[in-house]
Amino acid sequence: MNNNIVVAIDGFSSCGKSTIAKALAKKLDFVYIDTGAMYRAVTLYFLRNEIDLTNQTQVETALSNIHITFKTKDGQANLFLNDEDVSEEIRQMHVASNVSKVAAIPAVRHAMVKQQQLMGKSINIIMDGRDIGTTVFPEAQVKLFMTADPKIRAERRYKELVVKQPDITMEEVFDNLALRDHDDTTRKESPLVQADDAIVLDNSYLTPDEQLAFALDKITPFIKA
Repeated sequence: MNNNIVVAIDGFSSCGKSTIAKALAKKLDFVYIDTGAMYRAVTLYFLRNEIDLTNQTQVETALSNIHITFKTKDGQANLFLNDEDVSEEIRQMHVASNVSKVAAIPAVRHAMVKQQQLMGKSINIIMDGRDIGTTVFPEAQVKLFMTADPKIRAERRYKELVVKQPDITMEEVFDNLALRDHDDTTRKESPLVQADDAIVLDNSYLTPDEQLAFALDKITPFIKA
């Protein structure tokens, strides 16, 4: 086990995993790694290049041409796909509707997990995703599993999307989240499950400050004075 601290945050879509992860990273001066954004970036590349998800050769060739990095820009950690800032585009519905299918492909998960594990070798990190505490870092000192009422999650996601996609409906968002939940929890490769030693954080009715305080209380004991 390395001396650095790994905080693994897993959970369902639109539970605020990235929000709390960013807040924790800022508070603790850890590095935040958004694994969900990495899978979204792969999905965007596949969509742009019309990759056949059932064609293993196409998938593996595409993966060899994908380079993902995180760079700080205006105080935010933005994701760059082959040196292009795609932080905004990967949050749009056409990517969200396809990301679970792409993330379920074994070759994709193996490639991303390998990159993620390398990122956590020598620095203190906060990493959020679907399989961080079970597959990527099963030895993480702190594991949080986030959940919330499906209707509340849909409302949160709708408020985010409607600003840039005025025509989107609440029904579309709710159905998309339900589909992603099903795909994430039933896929054969690293499905979304709660690790045995994970601490559940149901934030249906918690404020951001209450969530942050809860998480800090679990992480602080592992930080050397």
